[in-house]
Amino acid sequence: MSTEILFQPVQLGNLTLDNRFVMAPLTRCRAINHIPNELMAEYYTQRASAGLIITECSMVTPQTSAFGNDPGIYSQEQVDGWKKVTDSVHKVGGRIYLQIWHAGRAAHPLLNNGKEAVSSSAVAIDDETHTPEGKKPYTVPHELTQDEIAAIVDDFRQGAANAIAAGFDGVEVHGANGYLIDQFLRDGCNQRSDQYGGSLENRARFLSEILSAVTDEIGSDRVGLRLSPLNSFNSMQDSDPVAWIRYLSEHLNQFNLAYLHVMRADFFGIQKADVIPIAREHYKGHLMVNMGYSAEEAAQTIDNNLADSVAFGTGFLANPDFPARVQAGAALNDPDPDTFYTDGSEGYTDYPFMQD
Repeated sequence: MSTEILFQPVQLGNLTLDNRFVMAPLTRCRAINHIPNELMAEYYTQRASAGLIITECSMVTPQTSAFGNDPGIYSQEQVDGWKKVTDSVHKVGGRIYLQIWHAGRAAHPLLNNGKEAVSSSAVAIDDETHTPEGKKPYTVPHELTQDEIAAIVDDFRQGAANAIAAGFDGVEVHGANGYLIDQFLRDGCNQRSDQYGGSLENRARFLSEILSAVTDEIGSDRVGLRLSPLNSFNSMQDSDPVAWIRYLSEHLNQFNLAYLHVMRADFFGIQKADVIPIAREHYKGHLMVNMGYSAEEAAQTIDNNLADSVAFGTGFLANPDFPARVQAGAALNDPDPDTFYTDGSEGYTDYPFMQD
């Protein structure tokens, strides 16, 4: 299968992307004290040949870290740090969105000065996480009140405004992978009996309020959303993921988003369904897909009109010039998992470019 279609321009919100290669959001833990820096600017600039870069998840609320050195977008210092990144990426012609995020129950108190984790319901992740005191079980989160929910919605609104102030082309709302929005969306976590729990409409209410706030703040054509109907990461599941993605794909049309970004599979292979055709049938805007696509499969997917663009994770992580390598049929660098979440340039900015 020719990959030529991946190199064709495509419209995404108010942007015309040069190609269909999207750099997927990838947590890398290089934001010391949660502040973006020059090393991060170098990393993203190296990968600016992507049609669009989506950054790693970035906190909209203080003391909600899930990883330790994850970046934020709630302070002026963070805005200034991200401005270094966006200026550098734009200088070489790249396009870049910031992924805005609240970790919810995945934010361990030991990473957040003792601040209690929060979620849709008082149900803990059934696992351990890395903390300054070693691996520890996740804690039982505080069930958010409706006033607290409203405050977090406003944090997302302000985070989007801060992202635009930092020079981003737009934002991706992180509704996937068992973090706070997903903790409301899926019934394996959400056990509420109020207007934010029970039916699909109620479970989607928190997301809907966030999207309304963010699109009102910066314009719907600069807002994307990522969903993971099947991913069981962070102890997540839904009793009917097919009905879930069908409902959300239809429901999201009203927001006129720049794109919907759907992860097609489960990291652990527990939940299985063919969700991309369902999303394509019911969602009327730009559909971006992700998880384990080769360039050839990505091209076939777009050629078959099942998606408009494809997000690649480790392809871009290990190959700063990923599109050029695909076009040349060149070998790809192998990613080094041991350096995914370490600090410094090793396994971050030192992956080699293709030799001329």
